[in-house]
Amino acid sequence: MTSVKEFRIEENATAEELGRGSFVFTDDYSVFDWGKMPDQIPQKGATLCTMGAFNFELLESEGVPTHYRGVVENGDVVPLEEASHPPWEMAIDLTQVPDLPHEGREYDYDHYHEAAGENYLIPLEIVFRNRVPVGSSLRRRTDPTDHDLEFERWPDEAVDLDEPIVEFSTKYEESDRYLERDEADAIAGVAAIDDLEAVAREVNRIITEQAESAGLVHEDGKIECLYYQGEIRVADVVGTFDENRFSYEGTQLSKEVLRQYHKRTQPDWVEAVDAAKAEAKQEDIADWKSLCDEAPDPLTEEVLETARDMYCAGANAYTDNAFFDAPPLSSAVGAVQRL
Repeated sequence: MTSVKEFRIEENATAEELGRGSFVFTDDYSVFDWGKMPDQIPQKGATLCTMGAFNFELLESEGVPTHYRGVVENGDVVPLEEASHPPWEMAIDLTQVPDLPHEGREYDYDHYHEAAGENYLIPLEIVFRNRVPVGSSLRRRTDPTDHDLEFERWPDEAVDLDEPIVEFSTKYEESDRYLERDEADAIAGVAAIDDLEAVAREVNRIITEQAESAGLVHEDGKIECLYYQGEIRVADVVGTFDENRFSYEGTQLSKEVLRQYHKRTQPDWVEAVDAAKAEAKQEDIADWKSLCDEAPDPLTEEVLETARDMYCAGANAYTDNAFFDAPPLSSAVGAVQRL
């Protein structure tokens, strides 16, 4: 199980064949890599499943291969349009995910790929950025000139990019880290890094155009991919308010709202998380959470309801379909601004 969805296996993948299984989405949420937080956001799981299914079907219609098979209703696998209510379960093809042994923060990717063969989940996240907001980690790690931008220092406002920036980060390390291209290429195994970037750019284009049709700005996002018999397929879930950052008339419409709320209202916990991660890196310890001496507090009912309306109204707007009983997007965003 991940921090926000359960993983069901019907038929295991083998070295030669894909398996069958499903994601069952929950109302749990996670920020700052903490894992399951103390409370739940009503209907969040259904919005992620609905948006994920909508985007997978959109990608398939544009010729992008995915591991998506449909949504599950009463035990049957059906297209999203045939579902009688917002789905919670998504049927998917399964690939192999071998063990990734490590000593401290040193991970044995050679072992992973020796066990994986040519049917495996690529142990990378591919990140695409259309905008660089103030506070983005990209500003701490790189200079504008690294991306052929015309200024030497990052300005004090968000930067909209003419061409998306694509980056690679680890997927299965205890504290994920961004990678230079050569290291990402090695970690990807037999999957070519240029092909992964091309898939990510196409996914970004499709999601950005869909967001624009709904009056949303698609700021950034990520994908995960599997490799099967020479083909890269988009895996996990794509284009939701957890995987991607969207905004509406300048206001965030994504999990970033919850991150920023915790920064404002629970700064001691956020600082303790940062300190634990830094200590773990210095001491070469993978499990940073064991070093954290603070825990997050639950959210109020008002905040949970605001978050629920954001996810539901946003999903309705993005898909142009009233899947959820929710206020207009403008009203939901207004409540977010008052948090």
